[in-house]
Amino acid sequence: MPQTHVAEDRSEPASSKLSKPLIQIDDLNVYYGTHHALKSINVEILEKRANAFIGPSGCGKTTLLRIIAGLEAGFGGTFRLAGEKVNGPSRDIGIVFQDATLLPWRTVLNNVLLPAQVLRMSEASAKAAAHRLLDLVGLKGFEDKYPHELSGGMRQRVAIARALVHDPAVLLMDEPFGSLDALTRENMGLELLKIWDAARKTVFLITHSISEAVFLSDRVIVLSPRPGRILAEIAIDLPRPRNLDLLSDEAFGIYTRRIRRVLDASTAPPA
Repeated sequence: MPQTHVAEDRSEPASSKLSKPLIQIDDLNVYYGTHHALKSINVEILEKRANAFIGPSGCGKTTLLRIIAGLEAGFGGTFRLAGEKVNGPSRDIGIVFQDATLLPWRTVLNNVLLPAQVLRMSEASAKAAAHRLLDLVGLKGFEDKYPHELSGGMRQRVAIARALVHDPAVLLMDEPFGSLDALTRENMGLELLKIWDAARKTVFLITHSISEAVFLSDRVIVLSPRPGRILAEIAIDLPRPRNLDLLSDEAFGIYTRRIRRVLDASTAPPA
């Protein structure tokens, strides 16, 4: 298989030059005992841009997300959010996991309000934000429903609204659609694009799907097998707004094949 040279590609589309780094990670190294999980991670995540991280299982993607979320300590290197070093959870971060993790005894509205209540936000402003977000994710009229009355995709929409209710700067998403069927997953991708267009958050998305990474992001960052290190940063210069017709576009195919070559080269056995 021919070798790829995208590992040094740190180019960005012209539009990204209007953004500024919101997250800066310098020389990040993570060990669990003698296990080297992440190695020499240096990356900047631009403000109001969507970034997808992809790599083989066990490469440290979720560990990296947990560090940004303030849920991991004891790492080497530095992590800055808006120029400030971060060593714990921040209200500027919202998180969506693969499992929606809704509280079954709470209604949709009260699940969305949970972060606002923890942060002791004004009840009136929090409820106004929750209703606005539920409308945005297509769940207006479901405020009084309970999680068991919703489909999997609807529960994930609630989880996204909950992650945004306190107006964080960054939205972290760890395989948010991984447990959904293919059709629902595609539809949720469209929903996420709509939400991004409306809210313009800085998005950090973990996915195992190359096509999903290209479809949803402005940049795809490819990680190697453990210890995870950055193999490539590939700018996705495709027009927005995006729709499913893009999946059959030749430019889309070029990006997916390029990322596939990087992943295949990183996992190929030595000659």
